[in-house]
Amino acid sequence: MNIHLLAIILSSLMFLLVVDLVRRHKLTFKYALAWLLVSASGVFFAVFHKFLFKMAGFLGFELPSNFIFFTLFCIFVFLSLVMTVFLCQQNNRNDTMAQKIALLEFEIKQLKRKSSN
Repeated sequence: MNIHLLAIILSSLMFLLVVDLVRRHKLTFKYALAWLLVSASGVFFAVFHKFLFKMAGFLGFELPSNFIFFTLFCIFVFLSLVMTVFLCQQNNRNDTMAQKIALLEFEIKQLKRKSSN
């Protein structure tokens, strides 16, 4: 099997998997967008592999594989940063929610005490 065909198939399967996860509400579009872009670029560079060679040479990479690894490393570092930001936001929301629940429980206990007196 040709490596370009294999890359097209795998990138397309990844794209379809992400779309299916979004469709079944297992993944939100906000989080899926980066994965869709990565898989679409995989299909693009598998189809137009000569462009990949020219781009790698233009940017000073000896081998296109080095360019691919560097690009993937940068993408995953960026995705990690974005996921960390989302995780921190979720932690803040959880803390706020826990505080609101504690206040509501306190108010309910006070109302029960007033009504029992």
